Amino acid sequence: MTSGIRERLASAVQSVVGERLKQISEPLAPVLNDLRARYQKLEPREKILVQIAGSLLTVFLFYNLVYQPIVSMREGLETRIAARQRELVEVRRLSEVYAQLKLDLAAAEKRTVSPGKDFSLFSVVEGTLSKNVGRDKIGSITPADKRISNELMEYAVNVKLNDVSLAQLVDTLYEVKSLSVPVVVSNLNVKKRIQNPHSFDVDLTCSALGKNG
Repeated sequence: MTSGIRERLASAVQSVVGERLKQISEPLAPVLNDLRARYQKLEPREKILVQIAGSLLTVFLFYNLVYQPIVSMREGLETRIAARQRELVEVRRLSEVYAQLKLDLAAAEKRTVSPGKDFSLFSVVEGTLSKNVGRDKIGSITPADKRISNELMEYAVNVKLNDVSLAQLVDTLYEVKSLSVPVVVSNLNVKKRIQNPHSFDVDLTCSALGKNG
């Protein structure tokens, strides 16, 4: 890629040099012919002085009419090339971000509840708690579903457990994590009971992300 850019740059420079020389030589042709005729009539010493002056004038004209425009054009091309290279790097970065977002979206979809009218997080959590701590330990189970967007729904239940042991709490959390549906405990607050330091009152929120059917 770099060699191709250099070849195009060299070709552009040659084209500009040729065009510049052509633009300079064509209007000056009659004047140059007249100067040559006068030059031939000069004395040898005068010719040397004219040659020196002509050399200085040639250097001056070459610098201002050829060299300086080429340098400016080259700097402009290098600036444009550097800008395009930065754009290419940014495009590649955005492509990587897009690919990662696609992976994240696919992973998130796997953690969502399949759409269906029969799904009830309340029933799922109630059944798990009844099996692990018993209905008498369940203080309350309150649904707290909310729509996140037109496509997503957050199913949630707020649970209060009374007088449960540490083993029961650990078993309950494990069972919730092991459910066939992707349910997570998004909030957990454990308080030791004053009457019995080996039992606890627990407030927790179980939630699951699902697609609207």
